[in-house]
Amino acid sequence: MSKVKAGGSSKNNHDSPGQRLGVKLSGGQVAKTGQVIVRQIGMTKRPGPGTKMSRNFTIHADKDGVVAFKSRQVRTFSGRTVRRTEVSVL
Repeated sequence: MSKVKAGGSSKNNHDSPGQRLGVKLSGGQVAKTGQVIVRQIGMTKRPGPGTKMSRNFTIHADKDGVVAFKSRQVRTFSGRTVRRTEVSVL
């Protein structure tokens, strides 16, 4: 009888590629209609005027213009106010 367990294939050898998240256009850059400005998970950054948010929380330009980021206070579900970044195309 063997004293060592039979060697099989490893179970943790798979890996998924990165999702390429982040800010694609920084403030002051020119955006065209439909262009991706921010790819994110959850509402880390909020859409402002001239932008729209898709189902996977990606922020797109709704019109041609210049990208701008600004910080503003947002009320949470519990009533607390927190600072969040708003993305807009002007």
